Amino acid sequence: MRRVIRAVTAAALLAAGAITTFVVAGPASADTQICEQYGSTTIGGRYVVMNNRWGTSAQQCINVTSTGFAITSQQGVGSTSGAPVSYPAIFVGCHYTNCSPGTNLPMQVSSISSATSSISYNYVSGATYDAAYDIWLDPTPKRDGVNAMEIMIWFNRQGSIQPIGSVVGSTTIGGRTWQVWQGSNGSNNVISYVAPSAISSWNFSVLDFINDVKNRGAITSSWYLTSIQAGFEPWIGGTGLAVTNFSAAVNGGGSNPGNPGNPTTPPPGGTTGCRVTYSADSWGNGFVANVTVANTGNSALNGWTLGFTLPSGQAVTNAWNATLSGTSGALTARNSAHNGSIPAGGSTSFGFQGTYSGSFASPSAFTLNGSACTRA
Repeated sequence: MRRVIRAVTAAALLAAGAITTFVVAGPASADTQICEQYGSTTIGGRYVVMNNRWGTSAQQCINVTSTGFAITSQQGVGSTSGAPVSYPAIFVGCHYTNCSPGTNLPMQVSSISSATSSISYNYVSGATYDAAYDIWLDPTPKRDGVNAMEIMIWFNRQGSIQPIGSVVGSTTIGGRTWQVWQGSNGSNNVISYVAPSAISSWNFSVLDFINDVKNRGAITSSWYLTSIQAGFEPWIGGTGLAVTNFSAAVNGGGSNPGNPGNPTTPPPGGTTGCRVTYSADSWGNGFVANVTVANTGNSALNGWTLGFTLPSGQAVTNAWNATLSGTSGALTARNSAHNGSIPAGGSTSFGFQGTYSGSFASPSAFTLNGSACTRA
């Protein structure tokens, strides 16, 4: 029911021609205060921050920083057996015709080679809310109105509230265990992943959640990812809640970031390529590896996944500047929040430490977003 009210409210405003309620300010440099019901601004040249006070006429204000936002006033009161009063959030992609600068969304799921994100929250006590991370998908490349599928990740919840629908089981994604809820609000289907305890910050793969929903038969690879959003759903109170840092990057391998309507077509004259420099020092039964990934194509990469296989007997114990899935054998390294974009001709680096037995050797091959790389 929470999303029905939000969708109906926004649709009614648009139908009435009240476009002025969607206040879009210029890019935020110094802190920006937004109290307008649907006021928004852009930060970092690629994200939109929105107030989105859809369920109450009471005041709500947010302070937008260069990396996120904080709720400075939230006077609405919602019933804990019903809908929240708002969804202040930061997002990339398109939300009710409001698209983030230079976005490559919508993008068909089958075209996505990686979708990574980093989020940091600040929580408060004495309020009723959930920290909600939203992933929206639709059978069409939709840029307005409500989408058909909403994936919610509940990083935290306070008070007697619960997701839409009912519990259908549990699953492990990104090395964490989640309680899974499934239902519908009458306007769109919702699958929610609820953390058993509060998560304050996390670097993770958005694509892992999309694939889990696909495996449940709720979507197919022909659907489109339209937006990635992170914020709060307050019922009562919420002043002081904040998203202190947010980043998200969706990469389609050979897609054209500047042509979101045709994500599988590369830009005219565009080429992709990569070169990997792998240097390692070994001793006794341990080693340290430093990996440099160079973009040798002529278009920027926005989000990357490097695939490689460790030789037999090697295992990773820790890593930095990337998130590694697995510890031995076939591995994937996904970018961190600060190094997801690699310009044409640019490079980034990450490293890891591990153990080994027998003779030491280096991986023989690397792929970047599914494409083979040369070795330096």
